[in-house]
Amino acid sequence: MDANVVDYLIVALYFAFVMGIGLAARRAVSDSIDFFLSGRSLPAWVTGLAFISANLGAVEIMGMSANGAQYGLPTVHYFWVGAIPAMLFLGIVMMPFYYGSKVRSVPEFMFRRFGTGAHLVNAISFAIAQLLIAGVNLFLLGSIVQALLGWPLWVALIVAAVIVLSYITLGGLSAAIYNEVLQFFVIVASLLPLTLIGLHRVGGYGGLKDKITAFADAAPAKAEVAPAAQQLESWPGQALTGFDSGFLSVIGIVFGLGFVLSFGYWTTNFVEVQRAMASNSISAARKTPIIGAFPKMFVPFIVILPGMVAAVLVKEIMDLKNGGAPTGGASGDVKYNDALLLLMRDVLPNGLLGLAIAGLLAAFMAGMAANISAFNTVFSYDLWERYIRKDRSDDYYLRIGRLATVAATIIAIFTASIAGGFSNIMDYLQTLFGFFNAPLFATFILGMFWKRMTPTAGWAGLVAGTLSAVLVAFLSKDAFGTASLGVIPLEGQGASFVAASTAFVVDILVSVAVSLVTEPKPASELKGLVYSETPKEDLVDPEEAGRPWFQRTIPLAGIAAVLVLILNVAF
Repeated sequence: MDANVVDYLIVALYFAFVMGIGLAARRAVSDSIDFFLSGRSLPAWVTGLAFISANLGAVEIMGMSANGAQYGLPTVHYFWVGAIPAMLFLGIVMMPFYYGSKVRSVPEFMFRRFGTGAHLVNAISFAIAQLLIAGVNLFLLGSIVQALLGWPLWVALIVAAVIVLSYITLGGLSAAIYNEVLQFFVIVASLLPLTLIGLHRVGGYGGLKDKITAFADAAPAKAEVAPAAQQLESWPGQALTGFDSGFLSVIGIVFGLGFVLSFGYWTTNFVEVQRAMASNSISAARKTPIIGAFPKMFVPFIVILPGMVAAVLVKEIMDLKNGGAPTGGASGDVKYNDALLLLMRDVLPNGLLGLAIAGLLAAFMAGMAANISAFNTVFSYDLWERYIRKDRSDDYYLRIGRLATVAATIIAIFTASIAGGFSNIMDYLQTLFGFFNAPLFATFILGMFWKRMTPTAGWAGLVAGTLSAVLVAFLSKDAFGTASLGVIPLEGQGASFVAASTAFVVDILVSVAVSLVTEPKPASELKGLVYSETPKEDLVDPEEAGRPWFQRTIPLAGIAAVLVLILNVAF
């Protein structure tokens, strides 16, 4: 990138703020609850913005812009079908159980509901997933540093890792959350000008549609470019799923993405839930994901549209989409993951370029920090304290948490190399979510609403669901490159939807079958863990009823649901 001194100054100023927040947050860390859960002291608007900013990392920025370049408008399903409904469900139904039970992590909730077996499976799988996904964020963070400074990628990865490590180790979750709030505004301020300038270059949204149509019509058959109609209409979304049938595509999006993957991610992923658990009341915890839903539904306009613009404006992306193999990307060859960087290079003047670079750095730091802060909590509380060293002092577990942060950051440097092997980072991420989140959601939802489900069924369902998702991925075309068997004629994200759906169904079937032949927990032990055994007054904040409507959980969720329905119809 042709950055100058103004761009470097903007980036340096941003880093100064980040480290300053880490140093300020350090003064508030006196025990492990402060480090891992911010002392449960933060207001809803802070945790709400942090909730959405923690997700506004590699998945949202590079992954969704890559999807926009490759598939077009159907990518909005990851937001309006694959996020908002599950976020509202989390706030209304599930957060009272998490927050009210005073658990420190999602695996700890699993321990109370199902015991050691399910807890251990969940804690280990979650820890592995966070290390892999932190590697995704770190790879993209290193790509930005490489593009800006021209350093070798391995040097850029180490420098980027040290920056994130510094403020998380200093201030724990508070440093991560307050930085995420700052990062949210920096991300929006950096991507909005890129979107507007990019649209201006192609003649507005009408010009973008014309150029996508002309490109699709002229593309060679071997490139397998989706027809323009599929790229410019969100439904039935065949460009995204890879199904020939529009009906099957809708089923895949609604059930595979909208229900299994989405609810599996948003309702059980401790990276997100941890932000809500840091809030100062059950009312604030419930409103955290609902407040986050409002900015979430408009994020597609600043991440997907730039990808669509890059597909008709950036020479290298156009060549890639036509079946070529252009060189010069972050990993040597240009991939769809490079769409946003190359668009920034081509359309942004100095000054705005520095702001955009700071925005991308903010996004990937927010994503990686969220993964690392969730990992160190689960590792310290759910693995180390429970299974390795019990009954030690609080200071001891605080030190373990900081050491786990360092170890996770080092491991992420190596897992970043795995992410670099995928042309579209979303293919990799959705595969991981199918492995880890889909079966966990099945176990959670069945265990929360069916008191007969047993501890043995908890771990058996998780293991069976995960293994079935791995099997479907290996049988799908190109899911793991040369390791894939190609028996199932699906590839990319359509294969991930099928794998996740399979994991969900298998988990449910195995859990029900095992529950019918094993002993359940007594009903007296299920209060606060199962819906039918928990008094309704334990699930709400009694003070919320006296607040104005715009400060209450249900009215806010209703407004968000109506808005997202309108967006689905409009596009």
